[in-house]
Amino acid sequence: MTAVSPRKALRALAEARRGVIVPGAFNALSARVIADAGFEAIYVTGAGVTNMWFGMPDQAFMGLAEIADHTARIRDAVDLPLLVDADTGFGNALNVYHTVRTLERAGADCIQLEDQVAPKRCGHFSGKEVISTEEAVSKIKAAVDARRDADLMIMARTDACATHGFEAAIERAQKMSEAGADILFVEAVTQPDEVRALPKRLGPPQLMNMVIGGKTPIFGADDLAALGYGFVLYANAALQGALAGMNRVLTVLRDTKRVDEDPQLVAPFAERQRLVGKPEWDALEKRYRT
Repeated sequence: MTAVSPRKALRALAEARRGVIVPGAFNALSARVIADAGFEAIYVTGAGVTNMWFGMPDQAFMGLAEIADHTARIRDAVDLPLLVDADTGFGNALNVYHTVRTLERAGADCIQLEDQVAPKRCGHFSGKEVISTEEAVSKIKAAVDARRDADLMIMARTDACATHGFEAAIERAQKMSEAGADILFVEAVTQPDEVRALPKRLGPPQLMNMVIGGKTPIFGADDLAALGYGFVLYANAALQGALAGMNRVLTVLRDTKRVDEDPQLVAPFAERQRLVGKPEWDALEKRYRT
């Protein structure tokens, strides 16, 4: 029996509209941890790659090459569907076309494109600007035209709430949907009533971004599922947890001059080897040993 492809699986998840939690991965090992925890899909986070790869804020320092490389490595590490953050598409509609082709080859199952003016910034930072609705729509059309596999999904994100208001953001998202976007993502809404209204106002499956410490009020995934959201994004929960964990163990090391194998403080050595697949590599080594 042929297994369902990650792209078909992701499309089914979107259409089910049951508030699937999608944690963000910033490298292959974090993706392995997410998959091991039993989640159904992974978001390849541009902010996370920028933070963890460059040690810089989410302000357009990441390029196409970096996100494509991370996507390919994560694709090799896990079989789960991958929603990939492609920022603004790294330029105009032609750049978007190239971005979609590149990330499709790298193994993306959904490509997210946003409508900010370059250089973009985190959706929960101040000072954002957006391009015209006409240009945003043309970029979504280019993305749809660029894909070779019809099961590859295009997610349209709008940041227009911050600059043009909630109603304008809904209007823009609707036009992006008409241009062919499969999933809609209205970023950084600030009022609980706005969170509740979006699934009633827009037809396609939607993603709601839960940014820990961000501008959007936090809702439980069950509540968002009941409202009709397809996905609940926690793009950088794993990253923030990793930072907290690193701070804890390094504080102990600094203050006590030693760290023992305490599972409350560090992942045990054997667990680390399991997550990176050492038993499978050992089996391969035996297979090819002469």
